[in-house]
Amino acid sequence: MSDTLKEAVCTANLKLAASGLVIDTWGNVSGVDRAAGVMVIKASGVPYEGMTAEHMVAVRLDTGKPLDTHLKPSSDTPTHLALYRALPQVGGVVHTHSVYATAWAQARRAIPALGTTHADYFHGPIPCTRELTAAEIRTDYEANTGAVILEVLAGRDALEVPAALVAGHGPFAWGGSPDEAVHNAILLEHLARMAALTTLIAPKPRPITRELLDKHFFRKHGPGHTYGQD
Repeated sequence: MSDTLKEAVCTANLKLAASGLVIDTWGNVSGVDRAAGVMVIKASGVPYEGMTAEHMVAVRLDTGKPLDTHLKPSSDTPTHLALYRALPQVGGVVHTHSVYATAWAQARRAIPALGTTHADYFHGPIPCTRELTAAEIRTDYEANTGAVILEVLAGRDALEVPAALVAGHGPFAWGGSPDEAVHNAILLEHLARMAALTTLIAPKPRPITRELLDKHFFRKHGPGHTYGQD
């Protein structure tokens, strides 16, 4: 496997830290090389200060077994693997405990699409999973975390709603690359904050209409989009 992916994943982790969404050793970014059957993720408990590509751990996509390293991969590795295995369009995954998105997760509430800023990036509410059962927590907790994310995404395009909240836990975001996944995690936190402030002003805000949601999402994404300088 080329070291290029390790460099990209390291750069994405450092960008995540610079964004202010993570503190201490919290959070992680991963990336995948599907042709090589390998996922790369931040090592467990490694601080962001002084982080280099050598602190990234490669694991087999099919088994999760670490490859040629003395470092342990993030404890969230099984969650990332579950998402990559089920979502072939995803090339990067991010987990944080960012303040506002985590607050919505702790409230066990999806983030509604309240305005056009949300609609520019997420085609609908940002879903919140159900709570894991006691049995799911006791056995294969991290893999089951991935399973409940996939459960709440059923029937939705993962790149049209590139994030989800895990009830009582926190947010996961993803994208076509590690850098894009970090970008989506940053957007998620901003939207979570805006939604929280909106509900303070209007405790029962109305979501925007489907027509306005579609207009703003599809003018930035998909065929025929009009936003940007393509």
